[in-house]
Amino acid sequence: MSKRISFKVDGEVQGVNFRFVPFIHLNSHGNKQQDPGETCSDSTLPFRNFTVKQAKSIGVTGYVQNASDGTVKGEAQGSEDALKEFVSHLNKGPPAASVTGVEHGNVESKDGETGFVVR
Repeated sequence: MSKRISFKVDGEVQGVNFRFVPFIHLNSHGNKQQDPGETCSDSTLPFRNFTVKQAKSIGVTGYVQNASDGTVKGEAQGSEDALKEFVSHLNKGPPAASVTGVEHGNVESKDGETGFVVR
């Protein structure tokens, strides 16, 4: 059964490690080519991108966004076990972030959601 939570992450979680290097791969001719749709951080991921990566890796859908009060917030939907793992990742955050707290609570599930995105 699918469950949905809202979450809010407090601490130094916005604007951490925002320097990117382009994601480079070899094309079919063996030449280096930048993929315009992908970037990777030179050391760690920003909190929102970290959250998306963790959510997708465990099959959670929803969204994440920066809030005007300096926190990161969003909603996540998945199995109870997947959401427990997701919240565990939120509590740790990427190495450049300093998480001081995570609040979460149940909200109404949404039908038809297929991915996890940054808003």
